[in-house]
Amino acid sequence: MAIARLHGGPLDGQLLPLDDPELDKLIVPYSETQVVYERKGAPEHTGEGDGPTEAEFWFVESEDEIDPYSDTARDRR
Repeated sequence: MAIARLHGGPLDGQLLPLDDPELDKLIVPYSETQVVYERKGAPEHTGEGDGPTEAEFWFVESEDEIDPYSDTARDRR
């Protein structure tokens, strides 16, 4: 199993399972839109016994504008 480590954007710091450690781009659902992350660098921890393979992905864009303050939970206060 491989892990995608996300940097930047609304999913900064998240870890996602990654079926293919050679994947170059992730398109991830976020709220009512999608966000795009691209892999930078080579996968790490690819040897036996050194933990799951990790690939770093950096935020590129979102399909729509993301408003971090539009969460409906904020309206319930």
